[in-house]
Order: sequence, then C-alpha cells, then structure tokens
Amino acid sequence: MEYANIKGGEYLGFDFWRFIKERLSGDTEKVSVQQIDETEFFGLADEIYVREIAFWSIVNKIAGALSKCEFKTYMDHKEVKGMEYYTWNIEPNKNQNSAAFLQKLISKLYRENECLVIEINGQLLVADSFQKKTYALYDYAFTGVTVDELTFEKTFYQKEVLYWELNNKDMRKLVNGIYDSYKLMIAYGMKSYKKSRGNRGILDIGSLAEGKENFKETYEALVNERFKRFFNADNAVLPLFEGYKYTDIGSKTYSNEGTRDIRAMIDDVTDFTAHAFSFPPALAKGDVQDTSKAIDELLTLCLDPLVNTLQTEINRKRNGYEGFKKGNYLKIVTTAVKHIDLFDVSTSIDKLISSGAFCINDIRKVIGEEAIEEEWANQHFITKNYSTVQDLLESLGLNEKKMEGGK
Repeated sequence: MEYANIKGGEYLGFDFWRFIKERLSGDTEKVSVQQIDETEFFGLADEIYVREIAFWSIVNKIAGALSKCEFKTYMDHKEVKGMEYYTWNIEPNKNQNSAAFLQKLISKLYRENECLVIEINGQLLVADSFQKKTYALYDYAFTGVTVDELTFEKTFYQKEVLYWELNNKDMRKLVNGIYDSYKLMIAYGMKSYKKSRGNRGILDIGSLAEGKENFKETYEALVNERFKRFFNADNAVLPLFEGYKYTDIGSKTYSNEGTRDIRAMIDDVTDFTAHAFSFPPALAKGDVQDTSKAIDELLTLCLDPLVNTLQTEINRKRNGYEGFKKGNYLKIVTTAVKHIDLFDVSTSIDKLISSGAFCINDIRKVIGEEAIEEEWANQHFITKNYSTVQDLLESLGLNEKKMEGGK
C-alpha cells in the first residue's frame, strides 16, 4: 500500500526530515530509520488528513466563491470590457483560465500567508516560490522566483509585481499549533474505540504444557500466529494442543457513541480552522440548515475583506495614482456568489426598477442573464408613486405661504 508521496521532504505540509531528526537519538549516522515505530509513522497520515481536509475544504470554497465574482474594469468612470477585463475574467495566461488562476492564487495566499503574481509578456503568473528582501524606504526585492519548472534570474521589485499578505500573523501556523494539542485527544478517542471493539479471551495453560521442552516456541507460535489469523478471519477454527484451553469472553457491544465522539472532535478541528479564516463553520462542515444566512456571513466577514485586499493591490499597481485621477480602476463584484431564485426575488426586482435605482439591464446582469440590446433596457424608470414633497404640495394646489399661515 502506498501511504504517502513524499516530495522535497514535505507531505501535506508535514516536514518529513524534521520528523526523522526529532525521533532519531544519538549519532544519526549510526541509527537506522527502522528504529522508528512503523505504527507511529504511518499513523501520522490520519492526523495529517484531518488537519488538511479541514484546511482545504475551506480554502477551496473561498477560491470557488471568488471565481464566481466579476472583475469589472472602468475607464473614465465608465465600465469597459477590454484586455484588462479579458485578462482577469477569462485568460490570465496561456496555461490557465481565470478560475484555475484564482484557485492557485488563493491556495498560495492561505497556505503560505503570502502570494506573489508577476507579469511576463502580458501574462499573469502566480509564483510557486520566491525569496523576499524587505526595505523600509525602498521597494521590496523578490529573487529566485519560480513558476512551474522555470526559475527567473532577474530580480522583481515591488512596483512591478502584485504581492499580498493575508494576515500580520500566519493563521495557519497558529491553527496547526492548536491542532498539535488537540490531535492527542483524537488519537486517544480512536485508540479507545478500536480497543473496545477488539476480541477478548482467556488462555489457560496447564502444567503439562508448560513442562514441555518446546513450550516457548509453541506458545509464541500460538499467540503471535494462530490467534492472529483466528481473530482476523471471518470464519475459522483454532486448534489447541493438550494443556491449552481458550475461553472467549466476547467483545463489548457499543452504540455509535464512540464514533460520534471522534466525529465531534474532528468537527472541532474544522470549527477553529474556519474561525481562524473568518469562514462560517456551518459551510465548512457542509451543514444545510440556515445556508442563506451562512453565505451572507461568508460574504460579509470573509469574501468582502479578501476582495478589498485584492482589488486595492491591483489598482495601485496596474492603474496607479494617474489612473485613479482619470477614473480608471478595477472593481471585484461579489453579487454572483449567492444563488438567486427569480421567484424569490421577483418583488425585490420590481422595487429596484420602479424606484429608478437600477435599469433593466443592471438587474439582468445580477441574475446572470444577457443584457438586452435596446435603448429602453438601459433607461431608468420610476413609478408615479415616488414624488418629492414639493411636487405633492403643488399637485394639491397648496403653496408654502398657505402652509405657513394656516389659511
């Protein structure tokens, strides 16, 4: 069985070589790796999977939500769909569409607490690795920038790249620190449950059997080989020699409370991982109750701050102050993240149009429909129910003087 694919000494965020160094004692050149307990080593897979599933289920949902957003571009305060729009919404580079690009960007940002995007020949590329040199009064310098199998020799400076830091403190490291303590309880729960489901029995050994010359060999073969096959088989017969008597005392019968306790502890790992990234725990665990409320929480506490961080960096680097003065900017719109049922929002749509706040094509874009190529679809309508106080007084034949004099 293949337990792990260890590449570069790291498996799912687990430092393999650090584990080896911590477990080996004395002269490491003389101590065999085989001295490490096999159960301890491969048992790490269960602990790592719990942590990684919690982390990636959250990050993938955030990346999926961001990929549904529209990156709108404006020139002179007017929405345009040129090359910049195409780059962010369809094809950032030759090998990735926008969804794959954003997935990698968000994964890097949340896993490493920072992310670097460089531009080469009009293509936006997410760096796989880099070294950063910080300066108080000058641009940060990025060297050893690697994308896939290519390492760039040049030095990239802050003004020519897109660079984000997620938090002042690396929340993933803090979460892993909490998990290092919590995993002991999960491991204990699994061990206790497994122990409670095992077979139990009493082996009586008579004096006649103990007195034989080959007693030790017979006993070890019986306990280590025959009993093992007997307990693991669905149907089996256990032959015993004279002087041996085995009495089965049965295995304990438990309800599913043991597995529920373990599942509850795993859910706790998901909960504090979600809280670390301001992600709704209900969505992280896949709960279907109050989904609409949880999505609102996702938009308000998680996605909106992330979007603001992304678009601010994009605007200051790709438009700058001169573009800002001219009304050139990019805006990430999150309205498409939440699924809209037309029958549920039909009354709201009517109010939005009849109040003159939005035109018909504005609403069609929000609900994912194509714009209507007619002038009236871009006009703003308002019902006669909406009027100013002054217009209302004039329509009633009243004037300000009469109102003041009470005549």
